[in-house]
Amino acid sequence: MQKKKIKSNFEQDLLRLEEISRMLEEDNIELEEAIVLFDEGVKLSKSCLKTLRESELKITELKSQLEKFSQVEE
Repeated sequence: MQKKKIKSNFEQDLLRLEEISRMLEEDNIELEEAIVLFDEGVKLSKSCLKTLRESELKITELKSQLEKFSQVEE
């Protein structure tokens, strides 16, 4: 169940980050709002990067386990 939650959070964070990016590219928002959105975007970016790094580490571990298993089978 936790895997779905992580995936869902990552996807939601990424969608929100894209939305913030679009909003910041528009010229019709005030400076205060832009700063708040930028701050939220930085936090979301950090969260997404953390999730990606954890995923990369997990994939590396799984590949290593597969290689060890393959060597034992031979």
